[in-house]
Amino acid sequence: MSSKDLENRAHAGTDEAPLGRIAADRILMRIKSRGPQTAGELGAALKITGEAARQQLARLAEEGLITSVAETRGVGRPSLVWRLTARGNARFPDTHAELTVQLIDSVRTELGEKALGQLVAARGRTMEATYAEVMKGAKSLKARIARLVELRNHDGYMAEWSARGNGYLLVENHCPICAAATACSGFCRSELDLFSKLLGPGVTVTRVEHLIEGARRCAYAITPQRRRALSARLVR
Repeated sequence: MSSKDLENRAHAGTDEAPLGRIAADRILMRIKSRGPQTAGELGAALKITGEAARQQLARLAEEGLITSVAETRGVGRPSLVWRLTARGNARFPDTHAELTVQLIDSVRTELGEKALGQLVAARGRTMEATYAEVMKGAKSLKARIARLVELRNHDGYMAEWSARGNGYLLVENHCPICAAATACSGFCRSELDLFSKLLGPGVTVTRVEHLIEGARRCAYAITPQRRRALSARLVR
């Protein structure tokens, strides 16, 4: 099931998705996009009771899609915090993962790392041309970031952005090419380079969270360089 399927089922009841299944899918989507959550937090966010959230969490745990750990948050007793298991994450597909990894291994074995790098670079150029066309007309940095997030969502990355301090934070809650990126880190370097080119020469893009290094998502700090220079002068 794709993340789009999950989202659709979370907003409309069908014969395939009775109310209980819709609630469960909404919980999976919430944990995927917002990280580990307590039953109370999920209930408040999804506008259901804490007891209803706990019932759905128990069902999802029985299916092996989520697991819980006890965490102390402030004073009082520890709370159960729920997170996705590997099986739960698999509900958000990694596009053609097995075939992609096989092809990467074959290119590396038969043609070498240089040829693999050339393939990654060719993919990067194709994406840059496609994205740049859609980015036309987005003049401000904020507009370019918003347009980039739209493009990434279209490609399945569950992306979002927000203003943070002197810049912005771009978050990708899902990676539809995670298996490929794990097998070949060049894909991640290529995408970081793509973001830098699309957002402009006056902008610094830094990856601050990385899914394949153990984070639950990829996140990028986007900072206008003029503001960075001004901050540095003020510190001195």
